Amino acid sequence: MDAALAVTNKTSLEEQGTCAMAVPDSPSKQLPEQITFFSGNPSVEIVHGLMHLYKTNKMTLLKEDVRRSPMLCILTVPAAMTSHDLMKFVASFNEVIDHMKIIRDSTPNQYMVLIKFSSQADADSFYMANNGRQFNSIEEDVCQLVYVERAEVLKSGDGASLPVMDLTELPKCTVCLERMDESVNGILTTLCNHSFHSQCLQRWEDTTCPVCRYCQTPEPVEENKCFECGVQENLWICLICGHIGCGRYVSRHAYKHFEETQHTYAMQLTNHRVWDYAGDNYVHRLVASKTDGKIVQYECEGDTCQDEKIDSLQLEYSYLLTSQLESQRIYWENKIVRLEKDTAEEINNMKAKFKETIDKCDSFEHRLNDLSKEKQAVERRCAQLNSKVAKLSTELKEEQEMNKCLRANQTMLQGRLREEENTHKETSEQKDMQLLEMQEQLRDVMFYLETQQKINHMPADTRQEIQDGQINIASSSSPAPSGKLSSRKGRGKRGK
Repeated sequence: MDAALAVTNKTSLEEQGTCAMAVPDSPSKQLPEQITFFSGNPSVEIVHGLMHLYKTNKMTLLKEDVRRSPMLCILTVPAAMTSHDLMKFVASFNEVIDHMKIIRDSTPNQYMVLIKFSSQADADSFYMANNGRQFNSIEEDVCQLVYVERAEVLKSGDGASLPVMDLTELPKCTVCLERMDESVNGILTTLCNHSFHSQCLQRWEDTTCPVCRYCQTPEPVEENKCFECGVQENLWICLICGHIGCGRYVSRHAYKHFEETQHTYAMQLTNHRVWDYAGDNYVHRLVASKTDGKIVQYECEGDTCQDEKIDSLQLEYSYLLTSQLESQRIYWENKIVRLEKDTAEEINNMKAKFKETIDKCDSFEHRLNDLSKEKQAVERRCAQLNSKVAKLSTELKEEQEMNKCLRANQTMLQGRLREEENTHKETSEQKDMQLLEMQEQLRDVMFYLETQQKINHMPADTRQEIQDGQINIASSSSPAPSGKLSSRKGRGKRGK
C-alpha cells in the first residue's frame, strides 16, 4: 500500500488593528519540500508514503476569503506524548474533530498527526489557538501546524470487486462495538492503522492498541552518541561491553577504548560492519541480498577455496576466539570482583547512613513530641493570658471612663467652689461693714444710756441747769474729748 499526501503550508496571521505583521523566521520556511512517512504494525503491514509541502510566498490572513482546507497536520509531535496526552491537548476541540490519524517519518522520537475538522472555521480556530503553543508547561516542544490541501491514497490488492452504489459500510469500534460515524463521533486512527472512537480510546488505560497490542504512538528511543565527546556521527559500539565511541576520523575514542580494555571487536552503527582492531581489518565480508538485506550463500568458482585452508582458518579462528574469550572472562571476572567490592562498600555506607538517619528520625520524633507538649502548654497559657488581658482591657476602659467622668466633675466642682468662695468673700466683706456700723451704733446707744443714767442720778437743779444750759465749743483750744463729750451730752439732751 502506497500513499501520497499533498500539503499546503500557508502562513496565516491574525489582524491587529488594520495591519498584519509577518514573522521573518517562521517555522514554515524551515520545512523541507518532501517528507517521507509510514504507518502500520511492522509485523502485519507497513504503509509508506510521501508528503509534499507546497509553500506559498504570499502571506495570507485567516480572516480573508482564501481557499484553505479543513484538514491540518501537526508536525514533530514528541514520542513521549501518548495518544491520551494528544487527546487532552485537543480536548477543547473534540466536538468539531471528525478524524485524527497518527503517522510518522524516519526521524526518531517524534511523529505526526493528521486532523480533519467539521468545517473550515473550526480548522482556522484550531490553527489560531494552537499553532506555536507548547504541548505542556515542562517541555519546550511546540505545536507546529500546516494546512493539508488534499490526501491521495493509492491502494493495491490481489483482486477487485464492484462497489455497492450509494452504500457505505461503516466500520465498528473494537472497544464499544458501535459503528464509527465521523459526523456523529470523533475517530482516532493509531499508528498501526486501527481506528476507534476518541472517547473509547480515552477510557482504554493501556498505551497499546486494543486490537494488535502495538504501540499507539512511536516509542521513544535513546539517541546514540559518543560516551566521551557526545558526537553522533561515525560511531562504533564495542561488542564486548557496549561502549560507544567515535571513529578514527573524529576523536578516536573507540580506538582509545580498545587500547584501555583490549576489547578487539567493534561494530559500526550505520552499516553494522565489525572491525577487528587486532588484525586491523573487517572480521567478515558476507554477501547480502539487495532486495531484503538477508545473508545469502555464495558459491566460489575454481579451486581457490581448499579444504585445508578452510580448516586452518577455522582452527586459527577457534584459537583466537578461545584466547579472546579467556581474556574477556578474566577481564569481566575482575570487573565483577571490583563491582562486588564497590557494591559491598556502598551497601555498608548506605546501612550506616540509614542507621544514622533512623537515629536522627527517632531523636527528631522525640523532640517533636516534646515540642508538641510544650506548644500545647504554651497555647493554654497564652489562652489564659489572652482572657486575662481581655478582662484587664475591659476594666481599664471602665476605669478610664470613670476617671474621665471624675475629672469632668472635679472641673465643674472647682468652678463652683471658686464661685462660692467669691460669693462668700463678698458676703463676708458686706457683713464686716455691717458689723462695724452696728458696733458704732451700739457704742452710741451705750453712751446714750450711760449718760441718761448719770443725768437721772444727778440732783434736780443740776438736771435743770443741764437742760437749760448751752454748750459752747471753742474754736481751737478746746480738746477733742471734751468736745466729744459735749456733743454726746447734747445728743443726750436732744434725745431726752
